[in-house]
Amino acid sequence: MMLNDPLANVLSEIMNFERIGKDSCIVKPASKLIKEVLKMMQRNNFIGEFKEINDNKGGLIKISLNGNINKCGVIKPRFPVKIAELEKFEKRYLPAKDFGILIVSTPKGVMSHIEMKDKATGGRLIAYCY
Repeated sequence: MMLNDPLANVLSEIMNFERIGKDSCIVKPASKLIKEVLKMMQRNNFIGEFKEINDNKGGLIKISLNGNINKCGVIKPRFPVKIAELEKFEKRYLPAKDFGILIVSTPKGVMSHIEMKDKATGGRLIAYCY
C-alpha cells in the first residue's frame, strides 16, 4: 500500500512487523531521509542492522528488527522547533522523560532531540520512537 508519505509508510511497516513478532522487514523506497531516520533509530538501539537492496526502481531496505520498539511514527505537520520549546513536544510525543527519542531534521543533519540540545540548534520534528 502506498500513501503520500514514504517515511510514514516505512515507520508503520516497521511497527506492523514488530507487532507480529517478525525479525526483519523489507521497506521501500530507499530515500536519503529514510536512511538517516533508520540510522538514528539504529544508533539508539531501536532496530538492528539495515542494508539497501538495489531493485532499479526506488531501492529497497532490509531492516533487522530487535523487538525494542513500542511505538514509532511520523510527526505531521513537521513542526519547526527551538530548543526552548522542545520540552512541550517531548511531553506530547514521548510517554516519559528520557524514554524514547524525537527525530529532528536540523541544518546540521538528522539527529535526536538529545543531540539537538547538545549542539544547541533548532530544526523540524520528523518522527518519534520509543
